[in-house]
Amino acid sequence: MRQAGRYMKSYQVICEKYPSFRERSENVDLVVEISLQPWKVFKPDGVILFSDILTPLSGMNIPFDIVKGKGPVIFDPIHTAGQVDQVREFIPEDSVPYVGEALTILRKEVDNKAAVLGFVGAPFTLASYVVEGGSSKHFSKIKRLAFSEPKILHSLLQKFTTSMARYIQYQADNGAQAVQIFDSWATELSPVDFEQFSLPYLKQIIDTVKKSHPELPLILYASGSGGLLERIALTGVDVVSLDWTVDMADGRRRLGPNIAVQGNVDPGVLFGSRELITDRIYDTVRKAGRGKHILNLGHGIVVGTPEENVAHFFEVAKGIRY
Repeated sequence: MRQAGRYMKSYQVICEKYPSFRERSENVDLVVEISLQPWKVFKPDGVILFSDILTPLSGMNIPFDIVKGKGPVIFDPIHTAGQVDQVREFIPEDSVPYVGEALTILRKEVDNKAAVLGFVGAPFTLASYVVEGGSSKHFSKIKRLAFSEPKILHSLLQKFTTSMARYIQYQADNGAQAVQIFDSWATELSPVDFEQFSLPYLKQIIDTVKKSHPELPLILYASGSGGLLERIALTGVDVVSLDWTVDMADGRRRLGPNIAVQGNVDPGVLFGSRELITDRIYDTVRKAGRGKHILNLGHGIVVGTPEENVAHFFEVAKGIRY
């Protein structure tokens, strides 16, 4: 769930040398090194590209930065139709060639001993950042736009939809063996508004990608998605990643037998004893049932998590047999 080991000392050393997040995430050598750090130590079954869901924004004529202590900053938040007209559709091979290069190198380095995973942001979540100007508590600006000028928001969402479908295809063409879509802020919408401002665009992305890459597994994650699971299943996604606030047995039952599930041990459990970690892993696996389950956390590993507890998580996970 977390593309880099922010809890790892080796990653913190790189951060001291290269304090700018964008410098770390837009340099091929650093992207490869950081992506491989957790894999070299823990040997998980997936190696996640080190990047950010906002990486495409510059290529779409939306200037941004990621500032330590503040998070994402959008320099010119979008509120008008004229601003949406200035947003370019994303051409990844021109704007982010380092992503393709890094994925190609990762495939060679990993040599099919693990799956190389890419990821993108979902249209509503990307729109939330660029309308709010960064992170938000109440999402009042994007909701004002949604409910007072819905045509403007739909126009912006369509640009992100076309662009992110292309970005997934680009990642797959350059080595990604599965891609996760993050709709982190979709759960700020009521179910009826999710059906209007998120669901159709997610479905469009998945339909587009499945036409060109029918075998590419697509994973969808939304934090706090318990109220939307049945609607999330309608996107046609292959795997639904559950956060830890959903009981795995309930999630499995509500999603039905045809969708795989990912997750969903509480990351906070990794601060507990080894016995607790072991118990929670077995509880999650038991509730997920046989097959179509990717054991994972229900969100990213928290900074300060003991590395030896992360190692124990993998040790227990790898030892499980049905």
